[in-house]
Amino acid sequence: MAYVITDACIMDFLCAAECATAAIAPASAADAAVGISHLFINPDECIDCGNCASICPSGAIFAEDELPAEKAHFAAKNKAYFN
Repeated sequence: MAYVITDACIMDFLCAAECATAAIAPASAADAAVGISHLFINPDECIDCGNCASICPSGAIFAEDELPAEKAHFAAKNKAYFN
């Protein structure tokens, strides 16, 4: 299981700095691509440590199995960013 970033993300990059495996992209504002609406977590690299969710001030990060139904599509969106 991995964590998932949703549309509540304010792109402050705190989660990227706390990620134990550098699974969050982009990692900084300097790396951010124009036009992205939120950060993304690579489900293949996430080790389910929860560091990102604990530091997120906007409550945008959920464990995949705890995603609210209306935000379930963000799991696929996070994975697609890395494909």
